[in-house]
Amino acid sequence: MGKFTKAGGREMPELNTSSLPDLVFAFLFFIMMVTSMREVTLKVQVRIPQATELQKLEKKSLVTFIYIGKPTPELRTKMGSETRLQLNDQFAEVPEIQDYIAREKSSMKEEDQPFMTVSIKADQDTKMGIITDVKQALREAYALKISYSCSKRID
Repeated sequence: MGKFTKAGGREMPELNTSSLPDLVFAFLFFIMMVTSMREVTLKVQVRIPQATELQKLEKKSLVTFIYIGKPTPELRTKMGSETRLQLNDQFAEVPEIQDYIAREKSSMKEEDQPFMTVSIKADQDTKMGIITDVKQALREAYALKISYSCSKRID
């Protein structure tokens, strides 16, 4: 019965911290694997239109985005309030689309280039004239697979 008494005066053993760096690196590795970084900072406001018949794109790595909308409130003093085109992180004009598509295609593997899809993310209030101009520039750049980004309509 002597070993169950509390009057033994035993000290608390020290905490072993030798495995702590392994835990920290495992946690850091986990965070790095599950976190995705946003590639583009939007400089235009895009309220995605709604639709009923949707298809999800298969390979997101083969998708190139073109954003069309009015500049964000912070940029309206510099850029004005008319509809603008954004390619990656920069404002652009329609004639610049061909060079942009050529750069995007050259950054892909050669066997993936024919499967490149251009996704147009346009504000729901965007006039069809600029969309037509963008589509014509994409035709001239031989980017013939075009999709329109939208969200599911909730009735």
